[in-house]
Amino acid sequence: MTRVCLIGTADCNLQYELLSRETSREALSTYDLERPFENSIALQTVSVGAAISLLNDLNWYLTRFVDEALVQEPSVSDDEWLSRPLATELRNGAVESAETAEFCKIYGLERVGPEPDGTEQSSAASDGGTPAGAATASAESAETSDPDADGESDSSPADGTESSDTVGFVGSQWRLVEPLYVRRTDGELPEYDLRDVEETLVVRLTEAEHAP
Repeated sequence: MTRVCLIGTADCNLQYELLSRETSREALSTYDLERPFENSIALQTVSVGAAISLLNDLNWYLTRFVDEALVQEPSVSDDEWLSRPLATELRNGAVESAETAEFCKIYGLERVGPEPDGTEQSSAASDGGTPAGAATASAESAETSDPDADGESDSSPADGTESSDTVGFVGSQWRLVEPLYVRRTDGELPEYDLRDVEETLVVRLTEAEHAP
């Protein structure tokens, strides 16, 4: 199964923006949705092709509310993600799986939610926990309204805070911070050194994304 993860922009509540609009809500309604990171939505599709088709269907919303659209394909890597442009090239046969690994960016993962014992922690995890334990929630319908002709919703919170109209996702314990752009050499990636974090997330990029 191919996984898709959408990371919202800092000034919006991604769950609200996508699930309060009829078109995007219907596009997501057949999937079990997760929130592996702060202000994110993740789901599983049957293939890279299906993942890219879904992203294309959601493109209007992605350009407005999404900072990163990531794809994880097990035939490429079980723990590294592909950027949307690289996943599109893979789907189109423009690049082979073995050719996707050279250009990457590494995000630090910072714990922002409660520890299992209920204590709050705002920096890197110290107990070895990972984002893989994020809870799953289905895309139940919330109180919604259709977008206006210009695509704007008249009741959307703009500050990224939770809304009472947002579907009841369990809050993620992890936030993506400061990407480090790197190049894999002899099969090895440099270590993430922008801040002290215990966990990292690797995203494979096209060469153009690596050196815009």
